[in-house]
Amino acid sequence: MNIFYSTARQQDHVLLDENESGHAVRVLRMPVGEKAILFDGKGNIHTAVIEDNHPKRCLLRITGTEFHPAKAIQLHIGIAPTKMNERMEWFLEKATELGISRITPLLCSRSERKVINEDRFSKVVVAAMKQSMNPWLPVLDPMTSFSEFISQHQSGYIAHCISGLERNGISSIRPDHNIIRVLIGPEGDFTPEEVDLALKTGYLGLSLGESRLRTETAGLMICAAVRLTQDSKS
Repeated sequence: MNIFYSTARQQDHVLLDENESGHAVRVLRMPVGEKAILFDGKGNIHTAVIEDNHPKRCLLRITGTEFHPAKAIQLHIGIAPTKMNERMEWFLEKATELGISRITPLLCSRSERKVINEDRFSKVVVAAMKQSMNPWLPVLDPMTSFSEFISQHQSGYIAHCISGLERNGISSIRPDHNIIRVLIGPEGDFTPEEVDLALKTGYLGLSLGESRLRTETAGLMICAAVRLTQDSKS
């Protein structure tokens, strides 16, 4: 069955937005009575049937619901968007498939990209959620300055390449109040001042090995490591 995303539920009916409606009716040519799967991004997977195949406001009736609890450990990554949008979108897609809970684009001193297309990024995340059958849609924050992020979240791990500072291996990552929070810097790494601020606030230095990784690769490495740890305990 075809999969759609919507949060517009009223009792036992769900209304698709214009984009999803157009895909269902104009592209897939789904008639009244055809079955579909609906995600709300909050753990619910509905089976449904089309009652009104309007191309701008397709209406479906829910026939069944299966709820999937959120993971016990939530992964939150703050990451500096890459200069090439395609690489950041690749990270968003793969991180969503691996079950990340929250993504915060970071504006750092050495950031190559200082503006993001939030609407485009949101569409990438929703598409990845549907493709991977992940019932939880990650929270995608607006671009946030490094200092603002540190003031809002005062513990976690900061991955950096500055020699002479203590850094823990990736196997040492532990949740804090059921949250694992990791900061990934831009291609030129965090500045010494940013790292110092994070460490003084309560963050721990993190090493991702001897290789110097691209930003999106580092982020995905964290996602995969946390996912493997969770799966081994389930």
